[in-house]
Amino acid sequence: MQNEWILDVLTDLTVFAQKNGLGVLAEQLDDTRLIDTTELTLTKKGRRVHDGCSANAAGPPFERIGKRC
Repeated sequence: MQNEWILDVLTDLTVFAQKNGLGVLAEQLDDTRLIDTTELTLTKKGRRVHDGCSANAAGPPFERIGKRC
């Protein structure tokens, strides 16, 4: 519960982007919120999300969540 504040921040940023004609950024922030929600859920279940995976591991980030590299 202590890390869910980030979802509020991402929501605020998304609203700002939408109101200011930054559609691509708004879509990216929506994707980021989805990834964050997934990571927070996995963390609550006691699963390690990254296990030392690099950002350059194969596949989009949302496909690597919870997987070992």
